[in-house]
Amino acid sequence: MSHTFKDHLAQTTPFPFGIKVSHAEGSYIYDTDGKAYLDLISGIAVSYLGHGREEIKDAIKAQTDKHLHVMVYGEFEQEAQNELAEELKQTLPKSLHSFYFVNSGTEANEAALKLAKRATGRRKLISFKGAYHGSTHGSLSVSFNEIKKNPFRPLLPDVHFIELNNFGDLNQITEKTAAVIMESIQGDAGVRIPSKEYMQALRKRCSEVGALLILDEIQSGMGRSGKMWAFEHYDMVPDLMTSGKALGAGLPIGCLAASNKLMQKFSVNPMLGHITTFGGHPLVCAAAAAGLKVLRKEKLIEKVDEKAQLIKGYLKHPKIVEVRNRGLMFAVELQDAEQVQKVVLKGLEEGLLLFWFLSTPNAFRLAPPLTISKEEIEKGMKKLLELLDE
Repeated sequence: MSHTFKDHLAQTTPFPFGIKVSHAEGSYIYDTDGKAYLDLISGIAVSYLGHGREEIKDAIKAQTDKHLHVMVYGEFEQEAQNELAEELKQTLPKSLHSFYFVNSGTEANEAALKLAKRATGRRKLISFKGAYHGSTHGSLSVSFNEIKKNPFRPLLPDVHFIELNNFGDLNQITEKTAAVIMESIQGDAGVRIPSKEYMQALRKRCSEVGALLILDEIQSGMGRSGKMWAFEHYDMVPDLMTSGKALGAGLPIGCLAASNKLMQKFSVNPMLGHITTFGGHPLVCAAAAAGLKVLRKEKLIEKVDEKAQLIKGYLKHPKIVEVRNRGLMFAVELQDAEQVQKVVLKGLEEGLLLFWFLSTPNAFRLAPPLTISKEEIEKGMKKLLELLDE
């Protein structure tokens, strides 16, 4: 680990993985010594097309030749932003055809919370036990992990947490509720999946009391669940949807999607109700649009469930307590946190990239690129079983 990395770049933990990255290609990341790491986490569900896709690089290069930043978001019409909006329109219902591009998933959630308050005139927010929506103040306020939150209080007031799949708790959503925010599939909680019946009851309750329903698809979207957006599994539609991570095809982006009627409330009373300098950066939008074209052209979503079943077929071992997944979004629960630490760190030694959850220490995550081959899955899973044997 270099002196610069250790002492002059901010650290998020005392124990970073510390791989000295040389380059990345396909499903592999290579260090400066030439060691290959099979990437089973995709940079936490970001590199959904694997690494080094020529279509993405070509789009970035072409946009670089045209222009980079020219003006703060919303003032100039830019071809790259229009193209991304047109690509996204093909994936979403008409009630979600207005897009606000920002720089990250947590920024998209911040925008969604603000818009919900602006549109309803209410202040109460409902979130879920186990939720994770980001680490900026507003997103942190509606996330559940108190250990991560307490040092940064005070946070947003009037935030309440209910239990996933508990129908009785829906009564806490009232005429005072501005919004309910939830992950379509809870990620940091260890891949916790709401039932279809629950999601439809939640949708109905929000509609009854006039609360807006925000679905966070930052991790579960972009085909990872086996559908383009995970809410499609539930036959219902949110009022607002946030995305990020994979959307940028390897570049940083966030997006709030809503109806045009709702989104217009950001532009009046007050004007500039939400602003961003670099949101909708043309380089990122060009990459994101190119990624969506690849996703559609290669019909990658149609192959997700088959690959997920192949992975799941290998995940049988005495140390595995439970496997939870929807598509290629996996939590593998072991007997305790110590076993998880050993497996993840031993995998790192042996060229297998696994990772843990912030709030679920007794499980590790699998979120490989959607482009991972069956041969790579078999290689990775056989190595994983060897690690568990050790």
